[in-house]
Amino acid sequence: MYAITGITGQVGGAAAQALLAAGHPIRAILRDAGKAASWAAQGAEIAIAEFEDEAALARAFTGVTGVFAMIPPYFAPAEDFPEARAIVAALRQALAATTPPKIVALSSIGAQHADGLGLITQLHILEEHARQPPHPHRVLRAGWFMENAAWGIEPAHQTGKMATAGPARPHDRHRRHRPHRR
Repeated sequence: MYAITGITGQVGGAAAQALLAAGHPIRAILRDAGKAASWAAQGAEIAIAEFEDEAALARAFTGVTGVFAMIPPYFAPAEDFPEARAIVAALRQALAATTPPKIVALSSIGAQHADGLGLITQLHILEEHARQPPHPHRVLRAGWFMENAAWGIEPAHQTGKMATAGPARPHDRHRRHRPHRR
């Protein structure tokens, strides 16, 4: 059984669908019981837990083979990211209480850095806690989330150009100019 947080979102939902398609049982961790029916109909066990509720998360993580952990994005967080800190603390305590054999945490490119991150600081906080023993873990540091591209669709229709948040050729930023040699 794999416990999946963020299951009603794009990434958590895709992870859950992939596990179900491969024949693995899942425990769908939802904050809203009203969204449970579709997952229950697919055979998922349901657990209701707020991200800050350590006890409910511990119940949801009990007896599982693995946990897919993520934190919801806060686009207008308070100073010093108390929302992310509270969620990460609850996740860490729940994981420490249940010790699942495998943990995968969803992060983002850049979260490995300690400062100058803006909103990605929330994921840096998650990564810092994920690195602390005793849990075997993996951090998935995504370079881009496809749903972010949706914000650029209307401007692309208007201008004929699709904007990107990153450099067109990221390798150029780190390479000194060297003439091509044969």
